[in-house]
Amino acid sequence: MAQEDPRGPSQATGAAALQAGWYHGHRDVSGGWLRPAVFGAVDGLVSAHTVVLTGVAALVAGAFSMGTGEYISVTNQNELVQSEVSLERQMLSRFPAAEQDELAGYFRQYGADPDTAARMAAAASADPDTALRLHTREELGVDYDELPSPVVAGTASLLAFSCGALVPLFPYLVGASVLWVSLVLTAVALVTGGGVVGRLTGRPVIRAGLRQLALGGLAIAVTYLVGHLIGGHGA
Repeated sequence: MAQEDPRGPSQATGAAALQAGWYHGHRDVSGGWLRPAVFGAVDGLVSAHTVVLTGVAALVAGAFSMGTGEYISVTNQNELVQSEVSLERQMLSRFPAAEQDELAGYFRQYGADPDTAARMAAAASADPDTALRLHTREELGVDYDELPSPVVAGTASLLAFSCGALVPLFPYLVGASVLWVSLVLTAVALVTGGGVVGRLTGRPVIRAGLRQLALGGLAIAVTYLVGHLIGGHGA
């Protein structure tokens, strides 16, 4: 009867295998670290890929939606102004005396005495373009020669939205698939943007930046809550 190897069956077999040029050791197959590591890596890649695809799609759709909406709104506003200017032009043509008296009334409101106001109104009414410009400024509050450009407004809105949407998406584009990086970068952008606007408008820079951060944070929280509720309801 063969004597049992005191090293145990596995070690004895391993020694014999080594003598024959084989390695009899086994790797951990219990799933203690490999399974969660692979699962986490794959989930991270898929999640990041999903965030990037969703974010880029939202960026493009939102940017063109904002640009188009701004272009249409400015165009409609300009058309409304032009329609009112056309009406005022007809009034000046049909009722010149009444329109001149109306213009004199505006001058009196600015402090001119009646005689001076009448002379100023007569001088302005002698030039149809000058009279039309003065009437539209007083009655509509606009200068029809300085209306905003729909193309410029639409392009500015598209670019501004794209830059803003790119900030939280940027970490995912460069491989950082953790949410806090995106949140920190977004917070910095909100504070910086608010501070710049505050500087341009003469308001306290820190206060403007914090206000922008608070409002932006509120918007993010509401968006997250709505998305969570919709997602939970759909599940």
